[in-house]
Amino acid sequence: MQKATLLALLLTIPAFAYAQDAIRYKLPNSNFPISAAVEIPAGKSIVFLSGMVPPVIDAKAPKDSVAAYGDTKTQTIGALTAIQKQLQSMHLDMGDVVKMQVFLVGDEAHGGRMDFAGFMAGYTQFFGTKEQPKLPARSAIQVAGLANPGFRVEIEVTAVRP
Repeated sequence: MQKATLLALLLTIPAFAYAQDAIRYKLPNSNFPISAAVEIPAGKSIVFLSGMVPPVIDAKAPKDSVAAYGDTKTQTIGALTAIQKQLQSMHLDMGDVVKMQVFLVGDEAHGGRMDFAGFMAGYTQFFGTKEQPKLPARSAIQVAGLANPGFRVEIEVTAVRP
């Protein structure tokens, strides 16, 4: 009888572990790559990362120019790569991200509006992929400016330690 009880207990462990993961709620009737909401179970550590901006991609360009950092897609990839490296240094990964706030500056090439399509082209390389299907809850906001006039993107995330 003890073996049967132990086996039954061992069989419940994976289900219990899974039940403790963040619960991600899909957007109703949508394939848009964000979660409508993410619920964090009790007892999990929440990690808040400061906003990340893009790295310089053209060292010859003036440091306060868009040319130094690239277009919105390039800046998004750069900022998300920096976030990924920060998370990895903390033994986390992009799948642990549960909330994202994105600040986008208007782009002259888009009539002063944020380049949301450019942002999404970079974002979907990190989220909603076969390799990393977990989607954060997310906001994307157009702002008047960021700390450097060349920045078009700043991203901050909240992650949960599994």
